[in-house]
Amino acid sequence: MSHVEITEQIKYIGADDKTLDLFESQYLIPNGVSYNSYLILDEKIAVMDTVDMRATGEWLRNMDRELQGKEPDYLIVSHMEPDHAANIEMLARRYPKMQIVANAKTFPMMEQFFNLDVSDRKVVVAEGDTLNLGKHTLQFFMAPMVHWPEVMVTYEQSEKILFSADGFGTFGSLDANEEWIAEARKYYINIVGKYGNPVQALLKKASGLDIQMICPLHGPVLKENLGYYIEKYQIWSSYEPEDEGILIAYASIHGNTKQAAEKMRDILIEKGAKNVVIMDLSRDDMARAVENAFRYSKMVLACATYDGGIFPCMEDFLNHLKAKNYQKRTVAFMENGSWAPAAAKLMKGMLEKQKDLTIVEPVVTIRSTMKPETVGVMEELADALL
Repeated sequence: MSHVEITEQIKYIGADDKTLDLFESQYLIPNGVSYNSYLILDEKIAVMDTVDMRATGEWLRNMDRELQGKEPDYLIVSHMEPDHAANIEMLARRYPKMQIVANAKTFPMMEQFFNLDVSDRKVVVAEGDTLNLGKHTLQFFMAPMVHWPEVMVTYEQSEKILFSADGFGTFGSLDANEEWIAEARKYYINIVGKYGNPVQALLKKASGLDIQMICPLHGPVLKENLGYYIEKYQIWSSYEPEDEGILIAYASIHGNTKQAAEKMRDILIEKGAKNVVIMDLSRDDMARAVENAFRYSKMVLACATYDGGIFPCMEDFLNHLKAKNYQKRTVAFMENGSWAPAAAKLMKGMLEKQKDLTIVEPVVTIRSTMKPETVGVMEELADALL
């Protein structure tokens, strides 16, 4: 167990998972992930969420060590996704007197996931409701679509702690010693990114609270410089670029489109562009490519035409961008085709309904391989981008 200090009466009882290769069966997590759960020890004892089934054993050992033979009075359920809620039924059967605290949208989901009747022990809470544990008072705020409809967050009033559900979470186990921003950005954009407006609504609620610590369901507990983390969420949830820069994302079959993309990178750097990042959509982490598309203000898409369409990894990338509400960016296109280049037109078509996109001309068209005249058009495009 990674040692995490919360407060004298609030204990971390979560667990790291370094055996999972794909989060939600799609996101690479080479450094694993943490499933965070917390225990509030007071006159009444509250468990703040459970963990994924993969970590049940460690979680129970951590809980038993802190309980020292006592029994929890409440289980607070913030979110029904299985990486946090998988052990609800087990814990409910283990402690038959324990009440289950959740909102009205949560209990129907609980019935879907488990064969568990909690009708005589459920405590239904709504916006602003409180639950007194003794010295600690929990206040509940609804956070629908951050990123499921039943999500709520909990504010502990005496120690000023926000239990933020999936908000402010990151990939990576707690002992991975990673920089928060890299894993938090990747996590936010790919997991929560579609739901910017609901996140903005939650941030507005949080602005009225005196928050001294944030305890998310994944990743490190945040204790200092909370304004930094909140500012990042403000930027991400409003879809504004975080940094001025250019992502070049390419999809190359035999290497000629790759060569052109690399040449475009070199031209941009020679002309003074800062933060030029290039990614191979066939080989690089797709979630990281999506993250960079949202991080930077501009993007160049370079793609080979394939069977009269878009090379599949580029199509996959654009579908991810659309799903996460890609907007407020500047985009340019490069295409390759030996007999009928069509990728630029098709890529534009995939993005045409996205909000506030500025399309930069000219389109760079490569006929199989770069030629001097191709490089000349690339120079024009670089000037237009800068």
